[in-house]
Amino acid sequence: MSAAVRSFLLSGNGDGKMSKRAGFHRRLYDWVLHWADTPYGIPALFLLSFAESSFFPIPPDVLLIALALGATAKSFRFAFVCTVSSVLGGMFGYTIGLVFFEVIGHKILDFYGFLDKFAEVKELFLRYDVWLVGIAGFTPIPYKVFTITAGAFGMNFPLFVMISAISRGARFYLVSGFIWKFGRPIKSFIDRYFNLLSIVFAVLLILGFTVIKMFF
Repeated sequence: MSAAVRSFLLSGNGDGKMSKRAGFHRRLYDWVLHWADTPYGIPALFLLSFAESSFFPIPPDVLLIALALGATAKSFRFAFVCTVSSVLGGMFGYTIGLVFFEVIGHKILDFYGFLDKFAEVKELFLRYDVWLVGIAGFTPIPYKVFTITAGAFGMNFPLFVMISAISRGARFYLVSGFIWKFGRPIKSFIDRYFNLLSIVFAVLLILGFTVIKMFF
């Protein structure tokens, strides 16, 4: 990846909000991004997507976009790698919640500020489990929080895997599709309108499951 591409990717990131973890996250972001300059971009993408689904704070989209911009023809291959590894990572997060919640799961939730809201999350999860996992899988909501929660509350595992594959795949293929179709200019659009796209997808997801429920 050239210096120009790196500068382009770094521009416009962040919403201007300051936090105690901002510097730490920025260093992690730069570390993740540097893998696009190496021959290990795809293995790094696989490991990052896996880790982000259970504990790592930086989303794989960062490296996915960098790799797709550098090799547009391979955009969908990168999306496939992201989807498969993210679902596998989600299964690992589910295992953490199911088996190791007291050992490590609650520490991860605490790191992301969800531990003190665990009772509220539990109530929402027991009522809307499939919706929450699907929405978290696509939106900026920390997906790892809900993979761990899914295991802790014993969500149906095949259903968990299915909705994770749908939502994660939709997210990564949408990003890669935009890069493949429009190239570098679409990056600014993704930065600006991703939350809106997330809301639209969430509505479509809920409508889809409502239709399935009506017929089956």
